[in-house]
Amino acid sequence: MDKQFYIDILRSEIRPALGCTEPIAAALAVARAKEALGMMPEKVELLVSTNIFKNAMGVGIPGTGMVGLEIASALSCVAGHSSYGLEVLSGASNADCEAAKKLVEKGVCTVALKDTDKKLYIEAILYADGHNAVCIIEDQHTNITLVKKDGQVQESRVSEHSRPVTQSHHELDISGIYDFATSVELGEIEFLLDAVNMNDAVANEGLNKSYGMRVGRVLKNGRSMENLSLSEYVCAYTAAAADARMAGCTLPVMSTAGSGNQGITASLPVAAAARKLGIDNEQMLRAQALSQLITIHIKEYIGPLSPLCGCAIASAIGSSCGVTYMMGGGLDNICYAIKNMIADISGLICDGAKSGCALKIASSVSSAMQCAQLALAGVGASRLDGIITADVEKTIENLGSLGSRGMETTDKVILGMMIDK
Repeated sequence: MDKQFYIDILRSEIRPALGCTEPIAAALAVARAKEALGMMPEKVELLVSTNIFKNAMGVGIPGTGMVGLEIASALSCVAGHSSYGLEVLSGASNADCEAAKKLVEKGVCTVALKDTDKKLYIEAILYADGHNAVCIIEDQHTNITLVKKDGQVQESRVSEHSRPVTQSHHELDISGIYDFATSVELGEIEFLLDAVNMNDAVANEGLNKSYGMRVGRVLKNGRSMENLSLSEYVCAYTAAAADARMAGCTLPVMSTAGSGNQGITASLPVAAAARKLGIDNEQMLRAQALSQLITIHIKEYIGPLSPLCGCAIASAIGSSCGVTYMMGGGLDNICYAIKNMIADISGLICDGAKSGCALKIASSVSSAMQCAQLALAGVGASRLDGIITADVEKTIENLGSLGSRGMETTDKVILGMMIDK
């Protein structure tokens, strides 16, 4: 495969995001609808798919101290800019946040489930002064498929159910990814440092302040980072970033495949392990490319929103492969790491974005380090281990089938439990 194919995928899938991407995608729809409406809305209706509803219910919205789609929509009415993409709420002031809270108190913003089979669907309908405007986002967090005002279409496109690259990501395979990551000119992938630097800042924020469940800070346990073991160091550092992000930290993160937590988990374990082990910049960057592309490859099978926890599974598998490579592993060892991870954590569910995501990330990153160690010793789960097969690509496909066909009713059951609370 041409190297540009891989570079295009990395550039299209690694993007900055402020806040959890599900409520932020809803905020993006509201911002675009408000721009079409041309005035401050008097009423906002959000119709969303089950997965959007579930993932947005318990996650903090930056700067507000509140959670959920209502406050995300309200803040977007006050300060949203659709041209900012997944940073749609960037620049919102304290005064904007207070104004948004008043809109929520007045009941201006309402949320309901849309009867749709789509995993990712958001319809924002805004009303003011006898006019209305609609924006629909489908299949990808920034994929606006319809904008209209008073029934007149302003923008329309057919969703192609695939990410915006020229070739299908299913053309990716582990062997091709490995060849690219280990041979590409370093200058071609130096932009991956942007993800490391942006996510590093959020990790340090989480380590230095009390956010959410404080998973990273508790794992650190008052010790200096230098005194932590490799696994403790990597887990604390990565979990701290998720702690901050899930609690509404106002710093952006670099997302991967539509998720900030996936971006954190694909990039930070590799960067942290390299720092702890004294790995040089070239090896770290190649490991970053490996981790990111394997995350994207696996997510293509699992789907953008799934009953399975994408950041705890896809991204942790990617980072395990990156660490395996940095510690001297070759293609065979990386395949062992993938099989080991799927044998270990393939059942981790997604029950919405929230503070507890940091705990799942810590567990999955711990598994990533353990599975890398096993892989380097030449130990890999065999075809006798459940959904594992001799072929690594078939094993990844099995994981995707588990997360889609095998768990078709899981999201509804989880959502019912969350609503009952």
